[in-house]
Amino acid sequence: MASGRLEGKIVLLTGIGGGMGRVTARLFAREGATVVGCDLDAEGAAETVRLVEHEGGIIGSSAPVDLGNREDIDGWIRDAIERHGRIDVLYNNASKPRFAPFPQMSGEDYRFTLQNELDLVWHACQSAWPHLATSGGAIVNIGSGAGILGARALPQAAHSAAKGAVIALTRQLAAEGVAVGVRVNCVSPGVMATPPVLAMLEEFGENAPVAPIIERTIDCKAGDPLAVAYAGLYLASDEARWVTGSHLVVDGGASAIM
Repeated sequence: MASGRLEGKIVLLTGIGGGMGRVTARLFAREGATVVGCDLDAEGAAETVRLVEHEGGIIGSSAPVDLGNREDIDGWIRDAIERHGRIDVLYNNASKPRFAPFPQMSGEDYRFTLQNELDLVWHACQSAWPHLATSGGAIVNIGSGAGILGARALPQAAHSAAKGAVIALTRQLAAEGVAVGVRVNCVSPGVMATPPVLAMLEEFGENAPVAPIIERTIDCKAGDPLAVAYAGLYLASDEARWVTGSHLVVDGGASAIM
């Protein structure tokens, strides 16, 4: 593969089994990264590995890995260090929320969402931190437009709370990372054309809960997940060596246009 923007970098990437994780894995491998992926879905992760290798990229996968379990996270990162000697980038893509109106959301679903949207970012960052400090590495967290704006049609209070915390955590880790040379940034997608969103639009059409948000985008469409991957690529690359604590919103203008 030709020299790319991540040439020679070891990139830990969570949630490679489909959606934005798969798109990101393929892009990063095309840009020269060695991708070290993980997912709870072993079959989906295997398909991503097949696609990347078919395109000439380098990727490894650990699956199933339960990112809600700190021991699984530590083991995944330890294996990456043993195999590659270092890590250069941690890309926290994985996310698994549950949705319900605020008054009706159960405590179990609330805790599940925090565990699988906030806790997994916290634990992966903490586990990778000393290794990234050694290499002068970078962290890219995936937030969400839900972390900055409320949505009347979407029952997403737990999701909003978790992603808002990820955005805030990013800034604090960026501050603490200055002392050890670790850059920490965040990308917040809007409504993207991932399989769950496409299924919702197929079922409900213009009555889909995400429709009012999509109507405010630059082209009145759900976003291409590749747009998020390219934003993450910039922040993971040496092009962003002077960027830390940033929050890049990729939502087609939905949060800026009334």
